[in-house]
Order: sequence, then C-alpha cells, then structure tokens
Amino acid sequence: MTDHKNDHTELENKSEEAIKETGELTETGAARRSFLGKLGKGGAALAVFGMGAETAMQTMFNRSTLSSAVAAGIEGFHVEGKVDGFIWLNDRPINGELPPHLLHDEVTPFPNMFIRNNGVPPEKAGIDAAAWTLTVHGEAANQEKSYTIADLKEKFEHHTLQIWIECGGNGRAAFEPSPRGNQWDLGAVGCPTWTGVRLRDVLEDVGYDADKAVYIGYKAGDAHLSGRDDLDALSRGCPMRKALEDETIIAWAMNGEDIPEQHGYPLRLITPGFPGSASGKWLTEILVRDREHDGQGMTGHSYRMPRHPVEPGADVPNEDMVVLEEMPVKSLITYPQTGVETTAGSTLKVAGKAWDGYGDVEELHVSTDYGVTWQKADLKRPVNKFAWQTWEVDIEFPEQGFYQVWAVATNSKGDRQPMVLPGWNPRGYGNNKAHHIDVRVKA
Repeated sequence: MTDHKNDHTELENKSEEAIKETGELTETGAARRSFLGKLGKGGAALAVFGMGAETAMQTMFNRSTLSSAVAAGIEGFHVEGKVDGFIWLNDRPINGELPPHLLHDEVTPFPNMFIRNNGVPPEKAGIDAAAWTLTVHGEAANQEKSYTIADLKEKFEHHTLQIWIECGGNGRAAFEPSPRGNQWDLGAVGCPTWTGVRLRDVLEDVGYDADKAVYIGYKAGDAHLSGRDDLDALSRGCPMRKALEDETIIAWAMNGEDIPEQHGYPLRLITPGFPGSASGKWLTEILVRDREHDGQGMTGHSYRMPRHPVEPGADVPNEDMVVLEEMPVKSLITYPQTGVETTAGSTLKVAGKAWDGYGDVEELHVSTDYGVTWQKADLKRPVNKFAWQTWEVDIEFPEQGFYQVWAVATNSKGDRQPMVLPGWNPRGYGNNKAHHIDVRVKA
C-alpha cells in the first residue's frame, strides 16, 4: 500500500469549517492526490500540452471511465481476501466496487462486498473486541449507558437478517456535469447477512423522551483523513421512525462471522433502505437527538438532494437541499456478463437482483427493444424485508444481430426505474437508471 504519511500536513492547522468547505479531504480530493502521486511523467506530459496535471486529472474525473483510470493509477493495490476484478477507485480512503457480473451471489460474500470508507479504519490487530464499548446518550436520552459487545449479546434478543447496503452515490459516474465524489459505476452495493440486536431494544433499555427524540446519530472509531482527533471522518444518522424499525440493528457479525475489518469490525449499525453512510461502521456511540443530527456528512450538500428539480450544473443553496433518506428502486443484471454471444432461435437465461429503499420490489420486466415491449421476469420474494430479490427470465432472440437487454424494477408504491438518467443533483446521488447488457446473436 502506498505511504501517505504526509498527506495531511498542509491541513493540520486548518479549521474544521475550512476543511469542510474546500473539500480538500473529501473522497474526490483523496482520490485526486492518490492518482496524481502516481501520474509521474504522464502528468508532466499532460502539462506540455497546456494542461497542468491537476486540470488534466479533473478532466478525467468528469468522465464515466474514472473507475478504470483510477484503478490503473493505483495498479497493484489490493485488500486481502477481495475477489479478482475488484475496481479500486482510491486507496486513501479505501473505496472499491464490483462489476455487475460479480454481484450474482444471492448472499454477497466478503470477497464480493464493496468498500466505502470516508476515513482511516482502526486496524483490526489493535482492537480488543472484548473491551469495545457502545455508549448511548444524547439530549433526548434518559441516561447515558455503555454496553460491551458481550452485554449486547447477553441482554438482548439476537436477529439475523439479509440486508442490502448501497452507497448513496452508486451510479454517480453517469451524471453530467460530473458531481464531486467517487465516480462509482454500478457496483457499490451488496447484500450479506447481518447478526445483531435491534437498535430499538437498546434505545428502550436506555430510555428516551418520545416527545423530544427526533433523530439518532452515530460516532465511529475511524480516523479523519487529516489525522486530527477533533474531527469525525463521518457521523450520520436517521430519523427516529427508521431507528425504531424491526430491521434496524446493531450488528457484530456478517455472514455468520465477525464483521471484516473494512466493513466495520467489531460493531456497526445497519440502517436498511437508507444510503450506506447511515449504517455507521466501527460503531462507538449512539446519540439520541432532539434535532436532526448535525454531524460530519449531515450538512451542506452531503447526502442531500435538491428540494425541487434543478438543471444540470446548478448551484443549489444549502437551504434548498433535503436529507437523502430512502434509496430509489433499482435492479442489476448480474448474469450473463455484458457482451455475451448466443445464437438465433436459442433461449438465453438472464438473471439479476432488485431492491428498494421502502422494502419489497413488486415486479421486474426486461426489454430487448429499448422499452417498446416488455417481458415479465420471475421475481423471488425477499427472504426478509430489505433483502434484495433474485429474478430471472428466459429470452428468445429470433434473428441475428446486436441487442441490448434492459431491466426495470417496480416497487410496492408503483415507483418504476427510469430508462434515462434521473434528475441531476450536486453530489450525484440516487441514480437508478435501468441497467442493460449487450448481447450479440449469431445466425
């Protein structure tokens, strides 16, 4: 892994507000420095043509090919145990995704689970899980109370649920002009099983004023990229209505084993249906707030959408932004891989996954003529609420040629994936445009 010991020296003395406003330690800034640090002579060559390395690199960031560009820039970077084919967007903080065909497992295994970090995770070797504590407190809490993981396991009922987690910016690379942030393609999503206790049970054990409690926030054990102890890498949360749902849990296991280091070991929050940033990793505190939580990642444009539709590239005032909560209905084609070949008159099995921020997906349709006609797929029910759903369909191609197979999911509210990009927003959240694969049919 590249040595970044000196990355934050120029920022140590900046105020928290200055860091937030300039974005020097945002996901884009970190990726830019990592990429430029390895650009070397290539950066100098770009400058010869009248473009500084920074300007040239920003141009690259404005294209949907960013994932491959950055992956090439950090060639050789790897997280132990992750599958070959992982697409690394940056290495400080570590962020990486999967191409859709590597998301075909019904339950996402550790090797195929995307990584989204905002800071520097605590090293697993330095963590004493037996001594790790979760403290619950806040303006609307009746008391402050701390729990070890053993306390949580002994005191509360255990629940194992399969729950998908998706980065709020998944699909960001498709927006133009390019919003700031990691240029995720489609693979910042996964659906493992999680074992833990209901957040609701813990909150009831602590006690809280139901008339005052508006929001919960979390704090975590990862370090801010600047190295400053007074700054949180990320501190988000959710409204009480979500905190009290059956499926919102405090988890210590993923797929029946200790949560892996990059995914929140030894304790994390799982907030189903909301962007993954609401599912805080390396969990140390739960705050029961009497107001909307105002931690790092909750203000300005962070994880927020325009209150009203805006034109691409618009400068949206902070007061016109609202918190991104339930993620939009979405689906992926995970089998076969795009570019597959088949023969005219034969049947091709196409399969994938579908999910929705409000719960179940009701229907999944595919089209081979760009939405003129649709064929209904066989869609399985979820194993529990907020688990993604497997679907499959057999498609016949009557004649040779080039085809695209498009998949569109519809949720229980009647919301349907669009065939075109949804409305632009300053941070590129919520892209649920229909996914497609290319199929070449031979005679």
